[in-house]
Amino acid sequence: MIVVTGATGNVGRPLVRALVDAGEQVTAVSRRISARDVPAGTRHHQADLTEPERLAPALDGAGSLFLLTSGDFMAAGGDLGAVMDVVRDSGVRRVVLLSSQGVGTGDHPPFLEEAVKATGLEWTMLRPGGFHSNTLQWAEMVRTRREVAAPFGDVALPTVDPADIAEVAAVALREPGHHGEVYELTGPAPVSPRQQTAAIGEALGEEVRFVELSRAEARERMLGFMPEPVVESTLDMLGAPSAALRRVSPAVEKVLGRPARSFAEWAGHSAGAFK
Repeated sequence: MIVVTGATGNVGRPLVRALVDAGEQVTAVSRRISARDVPAGTRHHQADLTEPERLAPALDGAGSLFLLTSGDFMAAGGDLGAVMDVVRDSGVRRVVLLSSQGVGTGDHPPFLEEAVKATGLEWTMLRPGGFHSNTLQWAEMVRTRREVAAPFGDVALPTVDPADIAEVAAVALREPGHHGEVYELTGPAPVSPRQQTAAIGEALGEEVRFVELSRAEARERMLGFMPEPVVESTLDMLGAPSAALRRVSPAVEKVLGRPARSFAEWAGHSAGAFK
């Protein structure tokens, strides 16, 4: 059996589907989850990683675990070491952690990865950069004004489709040969906010106007839902990304045997969110 935490999110939901379609027994775990959130017949379990003991029943009989720690877990001072104690004691043998590209570039601390490695279990680290789906934050303004307002309009980064992350995770959870691997996951090419806006417009069959925000304007908006230090570091990374953050990784194609999906492909599949 395979346990998937964060099972109702952008990565967890397609991962559960991919595993079920492959014939695996899956337990889908989230803080708020019901039978409506998972494929028919799939086991589901409510648990919050800030209370590690609540995860234990979901792990009974599991061999592999997909581990996702939410922003709320981090904000609440969650202890991944305590979570991993429960995981190790359960008999789970393999853990696939959704980490971050920023760990490899030194922009984010490595303590989550270190907590997983310290267990002595088989591990695989997935380090995605920005998600294609982050542009869903533009959906309301596209729907109501056919407009996108964002900073750094011509700074391009190789964002990745969450479905590609899910497919890589499914392979690492199911198949041997991925122990000790660190996969940096990106899309096939860098894409800028202006180019993303144009791709959304093409998917809709209508023009979507791009309005470039100043850093100060973007900062003011972001402070409404992010802590100030996170806002500043995010703007630094978006506005003046290092060469490492701009790098296109071959890992998706290496694991899946096909190229990573482009932003334009994602926009075509997701056009309904912007209509």
